[in-house]
This record gives sequence, structure tokens and C-alpha cells, in this order.
Amino acid sequence: MKVVVLGAGVIGTTSAYFLAKQGHEVTVIERQNSVAMETSHANAGCLSYGFTSPWAGPGLPLSILKWTLTGRSPLIINPNMSIETIKFLYRMYKNCNARSYEVNKSRMLRMAKYSQKALIEIESDFDFNYEQRKQGSLQLFWDTKEIEKSNRDIAILEKFNIKSELLSTEDCVKTEPGLKYVKNKLAGGIHFKDDFTGNCYMFSNEIYKKCVEIGVNFEFNTDIKSIQINNNKVSSVSTNRGEFNADAYSVSLGSYSSRILSKIGIQTPIYPVKGYSITLPVLNDGDAPQSTIMDEKNKIAITRLGDTIRVAGMAHLTDFDKNLRTKSLDSLMRGLDLIFPKSYVSSEDVQFWTGFRPSTPDGPPIIGPTPFANLFLNTGHGTLGWTMSAGSGKLIANLISGINPDISTEGIDMSRYSFSNKIRKNHG
Repeated sequence: MKVVVLGAGVIGTTSAYFLAKQGHEVTVIERQNSVAMETSHANAGCLSYGFTSPWAGPGLPLSILKWTLTGRSPLIINPNMSIETIKFLYRMYKNCNARSYEVNKSRMLRMAKYSQKALIEIESDFDFNYEQRKQGSLQLFWDTKEIEKSNRDIAILEKFNIKSELLSTEDCVKTEPGLKYVKNKLAGGIHFKDDFTGNCYMFSNEIYKKCVEIGVNFEFNTDIKSIQINNNKVSSVSTNRGEFNADAYSVSLGSYSSRILSKIGIQTPIYPVKGYSITLPVLNDGDAPQSTIMDEKNKIAITRLGDTIRVAGMAHLTDFDKNLRTKSLDSLMRGLDLIFPKSYVSSEDVQFWTGFRPSTPDGPPIIGPTPFANLFLNTGHGTLGWTMSAGSGKLIANLISGINPDISTEGIDMSRYSFSNKIRKNHG
């Protein structure tokens, strides 16, 4: 079967790999000149199989108020809010309750755990390096109230047999020796033993090389104009380089998915939550992180990638504004200094980056069929595209191939949104 994959980020590239592995003739269409040039390019680097949570939770509205009062909010909202921003905030607010949080987190954990198995499958298929480490991740707590709140998450983790351990301050330092400089400020932490770390950009490029080796065709520098519909099926994809035809189509366009899908009447609540990262050379191994450290209070992640440190975070609701915000750079540097003050060479060596996380208001991605018979979605992964990439790629390949999925797709496809199914007639 001929399959066209739209988008060559880590999700699209991994989807192409599993589709080709199942014997399909695959073409990937990408507007950039290479793979993983947008959101996948310089993300946090953590594969958070245990630390997987939606932003929308019972405490978020109060947290936003506190952040606003302190003037150091990890969530920045453009005061000139668009209609799309207002819709996203409202839908996210509707999920800020204990019941929704548990449902959404459970769905995300299901997907994340499956993705870990799929990644291990890829690693067994061929040898490659993406600066991977498998030393777990550590969520830090700055006061005992945060520890008390974590009990809710631990109960959900236990349902999915996710290995986690509540650590004392001393044990946190044993796990991450570089924390010795802030030992007196910490209250403890949770160690997620099965979390990994790795360079998403390197991974995507290694998968790309393997895809080419097994016959996948990549069409770079190709702008998608529209999806053509005929008799309730996709007949072709129109681009600046002509029409592309296939038997099945999969959309992995990240934050840009909604733009192309809305043209054919599919409404997906994917919003481009702008995130930032900085990358710096390591000064001293003993003072630097060894894996991933999550500072949930300040909403940043600090990850060791080879000889560098990657700090990522912030959530900037400003639609598709690509400008690098100096205040966000300062916030990330301040977050690194707070936890690992002697880990990097110089702030002058920093690489500052921004990208749009394709976020759903409830948290889980959108993976599965659409009202059009041969059109599938694999998008909306938010901050967890790297974490869920391998599983998402395998899941969509199985669905396109008509293979019974290895996990339940309940709550993961677009059917969970009541407004998403309003398909206009007479397309094409």
C-alpha cells in the first residue's frame, strides 16, 4: 500500500519507519530541508515515561494567579489574545479538575508506556547513537506541600506499574551529585527509574537514515497547500511541487496540523504552545546533571545530553510568533543557576531556541482515524512528542495497516472532542 506521511518531525519520521517496516511504500512530505527542524529540533531531551502529566490539573488556576503575582510565571499569555488562545484556555480550564486530570493522565501514561516498548524495539532493530542514557529522571520538591500533592500522581503511576520512588534530600543528592550545592533548599524528590534521556534531533536523523535505507522517499522543501477530498476519501495532497497520491495519508504536522485540517472541516483543538530551550557546554561532570531533573514548581526540565546541558520550559501563548523572548532566556538561565549553579562554562556559550508544542487542552495526543476513510491523525503531543514518538509511530502504522493495536485507543483519537466531527460536504 502507498502511504503519504505529512511532516518529518520525530512523529512523522518514526511513523514512516514503522510503516516501511510493515512493507508499505512510504513518502514523507516536509516543508523544511531536513528532518526534525522545528519542534523536535532542540526539545528538553527527556523521555518521560513516568513523569507524564497534562498541564491542566486542579491546582493550575491557583498556580497561574500566584505566578502572576510574583512576576515570574512559566506561563506567559499575550495580552492581545486571539480567539484561538481564548478557546484553548477555556478548554484547558474545563479540564482543571481531579476527575479529568486522572482520566487524562491515565491516557497519557498508557501511550507513554507503550512508546517505551516501541523505542526498545527500534533499538533492537539496528544500532545507533542518540546520546541516550537510561538512568531515570528526578522530580524535585522545594517544600513538603509539593510532596503531599505528589501522592495523587503516585497512586495513578502504580496502576500502570510505573516504577517510582520517593527520595529524601540526601538520596536526591546521591542520585544527582550536582545537587549538593542546593541540598539545604530541597525537601525531596521522586525518582522515575525507567525514564530515559536522549537527543531527539540526533534520533530523528538516525531514523531518517534507516528509513532511506529501507526505501522511504522524503520530499523536502515541499509546502503543503491543501488536501483534496473525493467521495469521502483523500484523493491527493496538493503542494508547491505538484500532487501526491496514495492509498492512505497520515498527518503529523505538529502545531500546523489544525491549519491544514480545518480546510477540510476537521476541527482539532491543537494550539501552538511556544516553548524555549537553552543548550550550554558542561564545565565539570560532577557538578552537572547526569540525567533529567524536573523542577515542577518552575516548570522547567534540565537534561544532560552528551557534553552539553539542555534546559527547556516556559509556555508562551502567543499563537505563531517565532520571536525569541529575552525574558524567557533569563528565566531558563535563572532556573539552571537555581539547581546547578556551577555546571556550565559561561552564559555566553548558550544556544537559545524556540519551538511550538502542538498541545491539546486535555493533554493526550490525537492518534487515529478521521471521518475520511483513508486519512489518519498522529499529532497533538504537546511537550511529550519525543516521549511518545516511537509508540505513536507504531500505533498509527498498525491502524493504517488494519492490524489490531497493541493498546486501547480509547480517549486517544479525535472522537473525544464533540466539536471535531463536523465535516463539510462537497470538498474538492
